[in-house]
Amino acid sequence: MTTVHDRPSPPPFGRALCAMVTPFTESGALDLDGAQRLADRLVSRGCDGLVLSGTTGESPTTTDAEKTALVTAVREAVGDRAAVVAGVGTADTRHTVELALAAEKAGADGLLVVAPYYSRPPQDALEAHFLEVADAGGLPIALYDIPARTGTRIEPDTVVRLAEHPRIVAVKDCSYDLLGTQKVLSRTGLAYYAGCDEQILALYAIGAAGYVSTVANAAPEVFRAVLDAFDAGDTRRAAGLQRRAIPLIEAMMAAGLPGTVTTKALLGALDLPAGPVRAPLRPADREMTAGLLTAYEELAAGADQSQA
Repeated sequence: MTTVHDRPSPPPFGRALCAMVTPFTESGALDLDGAQRLADRLVSRGCDGLVLSGTTGESPTTTDAEKTALVTAVREAVGDRAAVVAGVGTADTRHTVELALAAEKAGADGLLVVAPYYSRPPQDALEAHFLEVADAGGLPIALYDIPARTGTRIEPDTVVRLAEHPRIVAVKDCSYDLLGTQKVLSRTGLAYYAGCDEQILALYAIGAAGYVSTVANAAPEVFRAVLDAFDAGDTRRAAGLQRRAIPLIEAMMAAGLPGTVTTKALLGALDLPAGPVRAPLRPADREMTAGLLTAYEELAAGADQSQA
């Protein structure tokens, strides 16, 4: 008989997590002061976890030293008010282990480890990669399943086996496989975090622990309100809040530009810490930025009216 698991309580890294951008100065240097100000704003407005150096955080174009400095700075800014999860995934197992140990030393609470990209390892090699990282240090790990970017799916059966490791505790789910997600949820105690903003309520309703949101960089209160409404039993309001966010989600995540580009453009328009993107990414143009700002303002206005 298959054991059915309930939602993990409490979630290992909180419920409402932001995939935080990595702010840069106008010259392209790491902006640690900006990172601290942005982190403080996000936590003050409802985030109980911050994921650093992920996809949105431009991890492919930041150095190891910058990644470590970012963890140290954000930890200092948020103290114990929020979990700090460090993205340490690379295409190289040895390099990933080095980043994991550095993040632990810098004060991270957990690690986000993406499937190694480009080389497309088979499932047994993928499993060995994650186990080596988990064995190397003492921090809990969230697997990051985003096959559209890595070229490799962490198959549900592989996730189920990895869940037996005591430090592999969560999954950031960008698989777009609702059946596979439910299979893992039903067979393990892993905390699932929706990694695609349009799926936050859907995955939460079937037992996910919460989300890791890119849109939360600009609107951290929105999805926290979705979870709060659902937990209060007001599923109609939760669904309404999720649908209300769709225009901004679409503008930021499905407009033909990477989410990092659109997020930094919107944050810049709001006079919040962000700065430029690093090449090969290129900044959003004026028309795109204006559209993002309009979608944001319409969402903000709707939130104000619903609270009036």
